[in-house]
Amino acid sequence: MAAVNPIGLDIGSMSIRAVETTRGKDGPVITNVGMVPLPAGAVQGGVINDAKAVTAELKRLWAASKFRSRKVVLGVTNPQVVVREMSVSNLPLRELRQSLPFQVRDALPLPVERSLLDFFPLENPGEKETVRGLLIAAPKDVVTTAVHAAEQAGLHVARVDLASFALMRAVSCLDSKVEAIVDIGASATSVVVHNNGVPVIVRTLPRGGAEITQALSAQLGIDPFQAEELKCHAGLQGGGEDAEAAEAIRDAVRPLINEIRNSFAYLGSGDRPIRVTRVALSGGGALMPGLVEALHTQLGIEVTLADPTVRIRRGRKDKQDTLDRFRTAAAVSVGLALGVAA
Repeated sequence: MAAVNPIGLDIGSMSIRAVETTRGKDGPVITNVGMVPLPAGAVQGGVINDAKAVTAELKRLWAASKFRSRKVVLGVTNPQVVVREMSVSNLPLRELRQSLPFQVRDALPLPVERSLLDFFPLENPGEKETVRGLLIAAPKDVVTTAVHAAEQAGLHVARVDLASFALMRAVSCLDSKVEAIVDIGASATSVVVHNNGVPVIVRTLPRGGAEITQALSAQLGIDPFQAEELKCHAGLQGGGEDAEAAEAIRDAVRPLINEIRNSFAYLGSGDRPIRVTRVALSGGGALMPGLVEALHTQLGIEVTLADPTVRIRRGRKDKQDTLDRFRTAAAVSVGLALGVAA
């Protein structure tokens, strides 16, 4: 029997997604997938507010999906996560990580004692005194709460990974174009821009599909369930009896599009200006009818739906059908699994 890699585990605001892979002779193969919904408010913007509810749903997910491992790699996303390009002293990796709190103290919005730090080199510095790379800082309490919720469900967290890096691992297209991967969740949107696989900027926007649903509900005077259904079926291009809803959705989605545009504009204003030429959309919010076309029109660049299975083979037919039901939302969990696949 093929060895099972640690499970890619993505705890979102609306649901928990998990992907199991094994080592195939031609690379990793998806052998099992699962998803369970979460109670409203249990998780918001990557912050677990109800750890007991998350633990209960993790137990239910493992019981229903019958994963063959309890070892997981856990994704982290949060608007307070800092990913910033900077140069630090060129030291051996172990010494570099030990020295990070002292080297980057003045670059963080949070106190270093309340942060978990890592560094992703962007160059081979050779004998130079400094190395250029990405500083990664995450709020310690956000990460430890998620780890504890998983452990209470009987899982072992083998590794914690940044959800944005998992996205890039799963769906990035490696060529000469500067690509932005935009993952639209319920209460947060991840934006990672890369140049042929090298991350340039990583942002977590505190906006998502739930904000659009709430705005639609308020503007049309309907309950949130009706608003969600209209958003998912009429979208931005609804006509006839859905024309009013489509107009309201276009108004509600405008702040998110503006934030995405501002992220790209920031890249074009620095010492090394970079222009994004392609956007790959993922996340549950990416399926809103008309969103791809609206982003293409507003940004003036190529926009496509991402395929999270482009770098991984798919296994049994019944598991393929399950994956297809939440395929667009599976990009993070697939990328987390790929990060530990051998």
